[in-house]
Amino acid sequence: MKMKIAITGKGGVGKTTFTAILSRLYASDGYRVLAVDADPDANLALALGFPEEMMEKMAPIAEMKNLVTERTNSIPGSFGKMFKMNPKVDDIPDRYCTEYKNVKLLTMGTVDTGGSGCICPENVLLKRLTSHLILRNKDVVIMDMEAGIEHLGRGTAQGVDALIVVVEPGARSLQTYEKVKKLGRDIGITKTLVVGNKIRDEKDEEYILSKVDKDKCLGFIRYSQDIVDSDRSGMSPFDYCKETVEEVKKVKSKLLSL
Repeated sequence: MKMKIAITGKGGVGKTTFTAILSRLYASDGYRVLAVDADPDANLALALGFPEEMMEKMAPIAEMKNLVTERTNSIPGSFGKMFKMNPKVDDIPDRYCTEYKNVKLLTMGTVDTGGSGCICPENVLLKRLTSHLILRNKDVVIMDMEAGIEHLGRGTAQGVDALIVVVEPGARSLQTYEKVKKLGRDIGITKTLVVGNKIRDEKDEEYILSKVDKDKCLGFIRYSQDIVDSDRSGMSPFDYCKETVEEVKKVKSKLLSL
């Protein structure tokens, strides 16, 4: 099975926790899983349970200056100069992924454009790599994205099986959902789904369902102190929060049925 899932949402809603548990679930089912940390506030490795000594050796693709220079034929710091717009990326996942608990992790990193705009060698490489992961890679690919879909282009979006917006029962979080849904529609994503997180009671569920397309809601994940405790302990919620894992299992089952 090839499944390409992009997960987004307002900062702090728990999308990284959801991404980590979903990735570990697919891996425990025997699938080849590639988790992609495409959030500038990169902490998916911690949520997946990677040991500290492994995390210390990881480097985001955007910060690998020699790689960016080699693949784009660019000169570091040479804004405005010509460089390759179609760099080779097909070998990057295998060469630069780090694997733990049967989940391969690739950290994309972010680009500090400093007013130079988005047409820079680093961004070109990241977008080309994102396109390859979604359109060519044979693994289950689960992308933890920033609060938007900036890494996706119009052509790339056609390969996304599901764009999942993690929301919490609050107006700002639901506003982000509406923005993402519109952006996704603009580039051809037809399946924008919702997962409600940090749910305390039925009123929270009802509030979310009153603001989203009900048939697009994959389910709810209740607020759990275990999630907080797992983060403080530096443990993956997959290994620490049994009830939450069961709730994500139900979300995964509904996702496969759509």
